[in-house]
Amino acid sequence: MEGEMNLEEYFSRIGFHGSCNNLDLATLKLLHKQHVLSIPFENLSVHCGERITMDLEVIFNKIVRSSRGGWCLENNFLFGWVLRQMGYDTEMLGSRVFNSATNGFNPSDTHLINKVVIDGKAYITDVSFGVSSQLWEPLELVSGKDQPQAAGAFRLIDKGDHWVLEKTGRKPKVVNLEFAKSSLVNQKLKKPIYSFTLVPREARHFLEVSHSLQTDPSSLFTNKSICSLQTPTGFRALVGWTYSEVTYKPEEGVDVLDMRDIPDDEIDQILREKFNIKLQNKLQPVNKTAYYTL
Repeated sequence: MEGEMNLEEYFSRIGFHGSCNNLDLATLKLLHKQHVLSIPFENLSVHCGERITMDLEVIFNKIVRSSRGGWCLENNFLFGWVLRQMGYDTEMLGSRVFNSATNGFNPSDTHLINKVVIDGKAYITDVSFGVSSQLWEPLELVSGKDQPQAAGAFRLIDKGDHWVLEKTGRKPKVVNLEFAKSSLVNQKLKKPIYSFTLVPREARHFLEVSHSLQTDPSSLFTNKSICSLQTPTGFRALVGWTYSEVTYKPEEGVDVLDMRDIPDDEIDQILREKFNIKLQNKLQPVNKTAYYTL
């Protein structure tokens, strides 16, 4: 450990220059957006021979000091810590990701999110889902209200014993025709993303699932190497060897997908130039059959 974790290092990592004293919605929105524009959603550790842990100091060193990204159990755990250190009223929640293969939600909490209460209103923050399902700002915890963001219209639905996050997006417009029928291209304009309850969770709630996600042969994260980063106009993604740059064109009702395959000897360069990631260990890209769309 190189000294104690501190907020200033995190703020520098995401380029946040606002006041730490204003615990208001505007500050939360800025923190949220700066995080997703600066820190990738990625599971590359799984394919570099590295173990992912729920140790906050290890996560801080990886993401903040080593300019890496992480998956939700790292990014949202770190983001929750930041909010608590600043003085926000926040708690962690667990959510169950929608599985298109089974047309239902996963049976266990595989995704970590945070709830924040400001002036009596609750908001859901999620800085680590990636690709076109990534929130750029917190969502107010109200049922049935369209909350438009760059990627499309998100809404939260109160189902009584749980909540559901869903999104209505735009049609994909694939520039490179050889990728027009790629399994990565999402053809569903409206889709559920995950469900969650408001039961507070602690880090230990996710220990077993963290181990399973990086070791189970049926896990999405053992079957695909994924790295994505939001940009001011959309996002970038590297899934296996397929690199995509997606530009949101709401005025045309489309998302423009520019996709190409990257040879092995250019993977490190793409990670460095497009995601600001320099890996310590050699990445073994993986793109086996498992349902995943941009």
